[in-house]
Amino acid sequence: METSEDKYLKARERVKELREFYNHLFSYILVNLFLAGINYYTNQWAYPWFLWVVGGWGIGLAFDALKAFRLNPMFDKRWEERKIQEYMEKEDKQRWE
Repeated sequence: METSEDKYLKARERVKELREFYNHLFSYILVNLFLAGINYYTNQWAYPWFLWVVGGWGIGLAFDALKAFRLNPMFDKRWEERKIQEYMEKEDKQRWE
């Protein structure tokens, strides 16, 4: 049975994950705006090199978003629970053999 303290700790961890994602997103926006400004100032975007940073960092940010908002369709909470049950049953079976 899950106590109210357990629920609080889970909720606190969830809020921490979301806060970290939003901090990452804020940094992403600020740094890339700064780099875009430098890129424009130096060559008026004749070669938009800042897009390499936007794209590379954006991939990492997308994975952070998937994790923070728990949007992974393959390894969701139900999958985790099934695997835990599977390993527990396997362990019990081996113990009795």
